[in-house]
Amino acid sequence: MRSFILNDEKIDCHLPSGTLLLDFVRYHKALKGTKIGCREGDCGACTVLIGDLVDGQMKYQNVTSCLTPIGNVYGKHVVSVEGLNMEDLTPVQQFMVDESGTQCGFCTVGFVVSLSGYCLSNSAPNYNDAIASIDGNICRCTGYKSIERATRKITNALQNKDTEHTVNWLVEHKFIPDYFLDIPKRIEALNPVEEKITKAVLIGGGTDLYVQKHDQLVDKEVGLVAHQNSLRYITAENGVCTIGGGTTVTDLLESELFNSYFSNLSDHIKLVSSSPIRNISTIAGNFVNASPIGDFTAFFLALNAKITLSENENERTIFLKDFYKGYKDLDKSKEEILTSISFVIPSSNSQFNLEKISKRIHLDIASVNSAISIAITNNTIETIHISAGGVGPIPSYLHRTVAFLKGKTITAENIKQANKVLQSEIQPISDVRGTETYKRLLLRQLFYAHFIKLFPDQISLKALI
Repeated sequence: MRSFILNDEKIDCHLPSGTLLLDFVRYHKALKGTKIGCREGDCGACTVLIGDLVDGQMKYQNVTSCLTPIGNVYGKHVVSVEGLNMEDLTPVQQFMVDESGTQCGFCTVGFVVSLSGYCLSNSAPNYNDAIASIDGNICRCTGYKSIERATRKITNALQNKDTEHTVNWLVEHKFIPDYFLDIPKRIEALNPVEEKITKAVLIGGGTDLYVQKHDQLVDKEVGLVAHQNSLRYITAENGVCTIGGGTTVTDLLESELFNSYFSNLSDHIKLVSSSPIRNISTIAGNFVNASPIGDFTAFFLALNAKITLSENENERTIFLKDFYKGYKDLDKSKEEILTSISFVIPSSNSQFNLEKISKRIHLDIASVNSAISIAITNNTIETIHISAGGVGPIPSYLHRTVAFLKGKTITAENIKQANKVLQSEIQPISDVRGTETYKRLLLRQLFYAHFIKLFPDQISLKALI
């Protein structure tokens, strides 16, 4: 039996595993607080919390239920806004009222759920972190300032939170109902989740697949990556970092090991989608989706990463840059699964940078993106890898530009000459994200930005103009 807990109710689920959680919550359980907005993971009106039992404690994350297959919540605790309600308003709800943080009210439940999820984290309260927790919630009415004021009050109200016993403290101070105290034992009592990879359509987070193929998935049994713990890890051995294909973007962000390789990782990752999407989207899913503007494809191309593809007992490893043969055309059979990603751990003299241009700074698809890893010895480029997205039918590894720059010194003239090589190996087209000329200009600016940011004492914008 496939079971999970929805608010305070155990659910024995008989629906196809591809059924969307949003539809189950609204239509099967008539919990109408969870709203239908964009159905693309952009607006946050459908936000719920998903709690997973980790080392004996519940870990809650806010997710977009409009893109979450119900199969991904088997064995977990799902919390809609109704599951937060008590006889009186919670502090989160009351502060939203006090600061006029709601007008039409459509988005309000999403904000309340995300902020309540922030309260449930075991970290010390911090206003910037609280604001970051609602980066996937959009409001068209308030102008956000009233919501920011409410968030400030919520943060202040959490100052004495006992981070060793978070749930107990929150129950005592009426942030959440007392049934939360029993959830760990109730989760342990559920039937073990033993989902095997099948020949059905394989879904990780579903954050793009459900946008593209909604009607083909919602009433079907699907293969689920979420319950494959063997695909979710980050390890380092013999100078190589290996990441399981089911690892989420948030897993990377929270990994001390991964952060130790990239000093600005948080800044890079926060350019990619929103917290509810990062909480469920997988790295392998980003690669297999094969978007020419996939942000993590650009990230790992610049690390000259390798991927491992598995089918039954057979495995093969190829470079990520060789994975893409044409638009949405992969060097992958239908039965193969992308099980891991690996790259050589950056050396002490290596630097990394990711740049992205989109119509909005955050929460938007790139028009053009680019990443670089570069190691310098005595001002000479020892190793270099550069990627670019949005300038051709596939995510691009810039082979000729890399070959031109290797062994060169860091000078404005060499970088300008490298840009000419770069322009010769890209094939942008005019579309809704910009004209061919505009995209060429964007990539030039991002390429220059890499060197201006990484070598500010040697390269200036003025010298490159």
